[in-house]
Amino acid sequence: MKPTTSHCQLTGKNLPIEKLASVHSIHPNILKLIQEKHPDWLPKGYIAVEELNKYRNQYIRQLLADEKGRLNKLDEKVIESIRNTEVLSRNVDVESDQQLTLGDKIADKVADFGGSWTFIIIFFSFLFIWMGVNVFVLYHKPFDPYPFILLNLILSCLAAIQAPIIMMSQNRQEAKDRLRSQYDYQVNLKAELEIRLLHEKVDHLLMHQGQKLLELQQFQVEMLEQLMKKKSTD
Repeated sequence: MKPTTSHCQLTGKNLPIEKLASVHSIHPNILKLIQEKHPDWLPKGYIAVEELNKYRNQYIRQLLADEKGRLNKLDEKVIESIRNTEVLSRNVDVESDQQLTLGDKIADKVADFGGSWTFIIIFFSFLFIWMGVNVFVLYHKPFDPYPFILLNLILSCLAAIQAPIIMMSQNRQEAKDRLRSQYDYQVNLKAELEIRLLHEKVDHLLMHQGQKLLELQQFQVEMLEQLMKKKSTD
């Protein structure tokens, strides 16, 4: 029957097997970091996953620092998520919509309506009706005779109000795009680091298995030699 608990070689705590990692499955570079902090430690037995994650975190920090020179806040957040096994991907639209004020909602509605065919049709219909009424219906006494100065004033006021409202909506959309790009960067960076660690772990396991196979072959050769010697003596 396999033991269900074992001791962590670093902390000495007795933990369940599922919360421990075998020393043989740890990457050599991470083992070096552990040995630098614990010079008297012999790489054998098990290490607590929590302790191992701390050294993985330190190793990732060194990788990023070597490549980029220094870590920014986004990099720190990615490293923290790797250590805590958190998910970084988020729905930016939902988070942004939850923070909308009444003014933001009105600006979005105005921008959506102002950029639609409905607005264009209504706008030109209004112009034609206005000019038709003043030119044909109220020909003798129009309230806005040609060249339609009142209409020009209304259109100027409409443009003056509509332009900043649309810019407000565009600024909010740009802020959402910046937030989305930050999340994309974090997710891509985490994926790159996770893949790199996975590659290193697979390479280490393959190398370790290769060494085991060589040892088995050596044992087989020794056993064959012993059998041959025994047969020759008989």
